[in-house]
Amino acid sequence: MEYPRPQLRRATWRSLDGPWQAMLDDTAACADPVEVSWDRTIVVPYPPEARASGVNDRGYRRRIWYKRQIQLDPSMAPSREERLMLHFGAVNYRARVWVNGRFAVEHHGGHSPFSIDVSRHLDGSLLEVVVQAEDDPQDMHKARGKMDWEPEPHKIWYPRSSGIWRTVWIEKVPRAHVSQLRWTADVASWQIRLDADVAHVPEGGMANVTLRLGDKLLVADRCLLTGPRLSRIFQLPDPGIDDARALWMWSPESPQLIDAEVEIRSADGNLIDSVQSYTALRTVGVEGDRFVLNSRPYYLRMVLDQGYWPDSLMVASSDQLRHDVLLIKRLGFNGVRKHQKSEDPRWLYWCDVLGLCVWGEMPSAYGFSSATVHGVMEEWKELVERDVSHPCIVAWVPTNESWGVPELMNDRRQVDFVRALYHMTRALDGTRPVVGNDGWEMPCGDLVCVHDYEQDPKILLERYGSRDAVAYTLQHVQPDRRRLLIDGFNGIGKPLFLSEFGGIALMKGAEEKGWGYSVAKDGKELLARYEQLMAALHACRPLSGFCYTQLTDTFLEKNGLLTEDRVPKAPVEALAKATRGPNAYLHDWYQDPLGHGKRWQARRGPDFPIEWTRVGEIAEVIAYPGERPADPPVTPPATPPAGAGGFERRGRGGAGARPRRKAA
Repeated sequence: MEYPRPQLRRATWRSLDGPWQAMLDDTAACADPVEVSWDRTIVVPYPPEARASGVNDRGYRRRIWYKRQIQLDPSMAPSREERLMLHFGAVNYRARVWVNGRFAVEHHGGHSPFSIDVSRHLDGSLLEVVVQAEDDPQDMHKARGKMDWEPEPHKIWYPRSSGIWRTVWIEKVPRAHVSQLRWTADVASWQIRLDADVAHVPEGGMANVTLRLGDKLLVADRCLLTGPRLSRIFQLPDPGIDDARALWMWSPESPQLIDAEVEIRSADGNLIDSVQSYTALRTVGVEGDRFVLNSRPYYLRMVLDQGYWPDSLMVASSDQLRHDVLLIKRLGFNGVRKHQKSEDPRWLYWCDVLGLCVWGEMPSAYGFSSATVHGVMEEWKELVERDVSHPCIVAWVPTNESWGVPELMNDRRQVDFVRALYHMTRALDGTRPVVGNDGWEMPCGDLVCVHDYEQDPKILLERYGSRDAVAYTLQHVQPDRRRLLIDGFNGIGKPLFLSEFGGIALMKGAEEKGWGYSVAKDGKELLARYEQLMAALHACRPLSGFCYTQLTDTFLEKNGLLTEDRVPKAPVEALAKATRGPNAYLHDWYQDPLGHGKRWQARRGPDFPIEWTRVGEIAEVIAYPGERPADPPVTPPATPPAGAGGFERRGRGGAGARPRRKAA
């Protein structure tokens, strides 16, 4: 999946990633593009702090300037009835954009996307884009996640990602076009709801919606567009009994997706716009003290994923993103907590396709002020709206470990802010549980999430092994010298997660810089201690799940199950066996390396890739059938390829499968 926005895809687009002219404006001396001296090149979307950018400079700077000129070929140049949209995946922190010398837009928020209609700024076929990315590296009141405020990474903080750090791309759309989609499943009623925004609705215009489950047509709907907001509820043919319903529903063991197409047509039936998307039938929630997936208690085996790569920091290719999802599945996990980062939507796509539950998390600010309240709330709203239709996301985490609200115990405003974030998230999306403050000092929440890095498995069992023990722990134990529950929130009767634990490091020698919550001398010892911790967790019956720290080594943190280059520190099969627990053999997904059930294995086909090959010491995943090696994006043809807009859901191999194609 190369298309940057997997759930709203069109055929005519072009990536602007690659070399851009640039200037590092350390003191914010330049206020206008005419004042800038373009003295270097930065490879977008890599931040200048990353080696992959060609700059590799971690110094402090207030502004970075970018410029790119392209000639639009006929397939991308818009006509009078078309528009050219310019999309930015993320720019840190305040972005100001000029198009062909004219100021176009300003956006605040270093992790959320924004778009511009640049049609009115075009001069013939020339498109010149200038971006001013302004950021105070030491501002503690903006959402920054794990980006360090010191010159070099220290403790649990990592290098900054300044400037443009996610894909920039252009897309030609009709004047009347679909600008946003939202899918909501209602399994209890066996319905799927579509909410779509349509720009410049044509007089008498119609919307056509089709839904397909594999080759089976589920919905062919046509309705009159009476305004810019389209809302439709589609009643699906309910097979009734669970065994038949299971073939339709999404889970990590059976990640069934439903292909969707939305068309806008004129009053006389001519096609104006067509977008490809997908959704799924699945529901998540809370029943008593259990987390439930598809109305059944579901135990989450998660891993903490920081989402950093040594050469490119927070940026990764689609192949790297897919590789990480496959590795997580191979390690026996059915879920992942993407920590203090809004991940690339293509990573969420692979979690949807391969089957991995995700906790979506807001990158935190560190200090509290009115600026914190405004900035975090606005950016979190944009991120929830960006990701709300992904079936893989099963919970939201707007606040972590009191970051950005350091005086929760003493400042009523900070308690109210955490509660406001919780309730706002519930208002934006009432279909998923929301965590109040992951780790400790929880004043609210649908889930109770504790961080406990105790290294003795016996003590963990004493703290979480029975409901009486849990009640005592929540009220009286302070794993990090912090109260777990505050402001009258007792947490009793809610699903309990050990949402951070473990953190066993493996160091090459005394000279290696880094740390972990404990240190193993070699892979054999790491595996033995991991097995003991996992055995204790699986014996803690009150838990609804866990999240192990962490997937990969990340700068000074050497506590990954994998190195920063994604090399396992112990045999993957042994790690997966410990992760899955002693009763995994009772389930039909036990023998599958990706944890897929037998019926799903039969449907996904014999050519679905589940093995890895070894290239030197680097574990790589075999490419999907029909995929070519990655190459620079080019402009796709104006006519969409066969299938869902040129994108086929991987995993439909075997007899009768449609051809798999990969967009340019």
